[in-house]
Amino acid sequence: MHLFRWFKKQRKGLLTGSIANLSSISEVEVSLSSRLQWFHDQLKNCSDIRFHECLIGHISCVFIFVEGLVDQKMLQEQVIAPLLLEIDDGKSTDELVKHILQFKQIPVSAITSSIDETTALQSLFEGTIALLINNEPRMILFPMKSVEKRAIQQAENENVIRGPKQAFVEDLSVNITMIRKIIKHPALKVEEFQFGEFTNTSVTVCYIDGICEQKLVEEVRSRISRIKIDAVLDSSYIEEFIEDNPFSPFPQVQYTERPDTLCAALLEGRVAILVDGTPVPIMVPVTLYMLLQSAEDYYQRYIAATWIRWIRYIFLLISFLLPSVYIAVSTFHPEMLPPNLLVAVAAARENVPFPAIVEAIIMEITFEALREAGLRIPKPIGQTVSIIGALVIGQAAVQAGIVSAPMVIVVSITGIASFIIPHFDLGLTFRLLRFPVMFLAATLGLYGVILCIILIYLHLVTLRSFGTSYLSPTAPIVFSDWKDVLVRAPMWLMKKRPSLYGTRGDQRLKYRPRPQIPDDNGD
Repeated sequence: MHLFRWFKKQRKGLLTGSIANLSSISEVEVSLSSRLQWFHDQLKNCSDIRFHECLIGHISCVFIFVEGLVDQKMLQEQVIAPLLLEIDDGKSTDELVKHILQFKQIPVSAITSSIDETTALQSLFEGTIALLINNEPRMILFPMKSVEKRAIQQAENENVIRGPKQAFVEDLSVNITMIRKIIKHPALKVEEFQFGEFTNTSVTVCYIDGICEQKLVEEVRSRISRIKIDAVLDSSYIEEFIEDNPFSPFPQVQYTERPDTLCAALLEGRVAILVDGTPVPIMVPVTLYMLLQSAEDYYQRYIAATWIRWIRYIFLLISFLLPSVYIAVSTFHPEMLPPNLLVAVAAARENVPFPAIVEAIIMEITFEALREAGLRIPKPIGQTVSIIGALVIGQAAVQAGIVSAPMVIVVSITGIASFIIPHFDLGLTFRLLRFPVMFLAATLGLYGVILCIILIYLHLVTLRSFGTSYLSPTAPIVFSDWKDVLVRAPMWLMKKRPSLYGTRGDQRLKYRPRPQIPDDNGD
């Protein structure tokens, strides 16, 4: 019994020491057939897995890879062919492994080795080829990912007349390269994480060291590290886990499909989160005023950009309050209307059997259905169907006496105004909040509208995005940041970065590079 225990202890120590010491790791014999059987068991019923058996010298080897994820031509020309030509029958297994890892004849970069079958198995689904060698515990991993990628195209939802046109794609490495192409500085940091038990999705966190506050980076890392989920298919999965207030209807992160917009956010001291498989990264923190800004605001002259921004704010209020104000005035406060307008509205509603709130709900729901149908119908006919449907249904409803003509006009203007909001989720939020405001307007009149505005404002004041007030820089007031809120100041006046993130190195301009007009002497 004592002899058996001594032999067991010596055997355990031998195995532990052999694995810990890489110089003697090849002394541990691993049967190729047993390891190959383990891979067969794990990859059972996977018809796209390829097992390529061959002899390199006199040594039995097996290449394992996923068909469609690797470049098989590169495998044949840069791995198998050099090995078959350069390795003679006299070389041992240890010499073969050293020959591969030292990059002598194989022009493939980032070749690694692993003794863990689980690690090698997971790497197969990332476009890696695993080489199993008889009587060798190390498995050689060749990164040869080859996946079809969508070409870089023009942004579909954030179009600009003047400015960069390219948009992100679904490949994470291409997206990071596009960012690196704009920000050519080592301070741009890219940290990678893996999420999803089944998808094992790569997620990267990007920020500029020296500009972004380190507390913000640590907070992003902390919230992301708590995510435990079986799959991540889009950046929206990450968004729902890191929001400050998940029950708020207002979006608390910003997304974009434009590299220049994301780089501008990084240069302001914000953090970007990119997810492999989606062309829409997200940025934190965010404020309400950021969601009302467009990329083209910074590519047009500041006077025109300021005017467009005012139009945007005005139509935001119209899309949110116009139906409610019409219901409240026509139901409770008709004395507020001019006499001629009051007579016209009363005559239009004379044969309508429903109150104003029912008219508004019928038309609003119909308009939302037409809008959703226009998005789902194929593009060549979607816009035509939505426009024709709105005209036909509106005209027919008026002629049938179901709704009045003023209500059709109000709902149409409201629908057009909602498209002016640059951020789709913010526009959807105001479209949803429009209905409770309409109900309060139908019960309490303008008092109900004002009450609802106060409640929404109180919610916005208390809302935070990664510690940043949602209404910054107006609540709390930061006058230095007002140059990019209601107006878009000239570039040569925005000398400092926004202070609401606690950014470091806030000086953006070292001097005032405004062109000077020469005098008559040419000086």
